[in-house]
Amino acid sequence: MRTLLVALLVCIGACAQTTAAAYSQNATAAAGVMSQWDVQTLLTHLEVQTKQLGPAIDRMRPDMWATNGAPQTYAVQWKSAKNEAQYLVGSAQALTKEPERLTLALDTLFRMQALDRTLGSLVEAVRKYQNPQLADTLAAGIGETSINRDKLRQYVVELAAQKEHEYQVMDSEAQRCRGALAGAKTGTAQRRRNSSPSRQTSEQK
Repeated sequence: MRTLLVALLVCIGACAQTTAAAYSQNATAAAGVMSQWDVQTLLTHLEVQTKQLGPAIDRMRPDMWATNGAPQTYAVQWKSAKNEAQYLVGSAQALTKEPERLTLALDTLFRMQALDRTLGSLVEAVRKYQNPQLADTLAAGIGETSINRDKLRQYVVELAAQKEHEYQVMDSEAQRCRGALAGAKTGTAQRRRNSSPSRQTSEQK
């Protein structure tokens, strides 16, 4: 039992050292990942730009479009755009607080892409059924967010790669420690069998 305990402590110590070294390597590997400061700056700009789209979205009149022959689906898209803009601001704010949360980063990116698609469709409706100048304003706003969208997409890719690498390192170390513990248990069990009274009696005969 004492031998097994010693082996366990040695294994835990070795795993801790290896894990620390792995995280050190991850920190070096993460040099290519956008810093938290840059991510927060990016998200602040994204939040501001999304809020600036709000007044333009509110100026849309899908009810008027319908009287001019526009499909009713535009009214649904308009309501969706208003909701998506609010959701995107909320996701960006949450990611600002926890920039290393991959799930939050993905949620923000997906919401941004959804808003861009919806607004892209509405721009054409505004241009055709309401006001070309308002359509140009919306198109310009979407264009301004495109740079930040590309930056956010790149950050998500880099963050996912970093998280995958960390998981692989931790899984490898866990397997190594389990193997070391299994070996220690097997050795202890073998020594017990060798030192059992029945075996000693047999050897004496």
